[in-house]
Amino acid sequence: MWKEFKEFIFTGNVIDFAIAVILAGAVGLVVTGFVNDIIMPIVGQASGGVDFANLKHVLTPASGVEGSEGYVAENAIRWGKWINSIINLLIVGFVLFMLGKAKIKFMGAAPDPDPTPDQSLLAEIRDALAK
Repeated sequence: MWKEFKEFIFTGNVIDFAIAVILAGAVGLVVTGFVNDIIMPIVGQASGGVDFANLKHVLTPASGVEGSEGYVAENAIRWGKWINSIINLLIVGFVLFMLGKAKIKFMGAAPDPDPTPDQSLLAEIRDALAK
């Protein structure tokens, strides 16, 4: 069992997948920082100086003194952070779209795979029926 596990873990696909997951996390942090620290201040300035991250609808305000017994934290719908997340998603989607287009442009589209024997047989039957 240990040998099978070792073979599985050290295959190229598993290691490539692990590297991709780690890089995706790092890229996610960079994109989040870009959106929160660069894009959102510009959008906020254009919309009259609003900081979207702080926009919320308070359902229950905080009561008591923070850190003391009996303190109840604020309960709020933080819709401004949600707007930041949507902008983050749009930026990531656009960047991935552009990377995909660049890959196709520089490497060419992937060639169509050869048809399987079943597909070839079905094509012959289709052509014979068409005649």
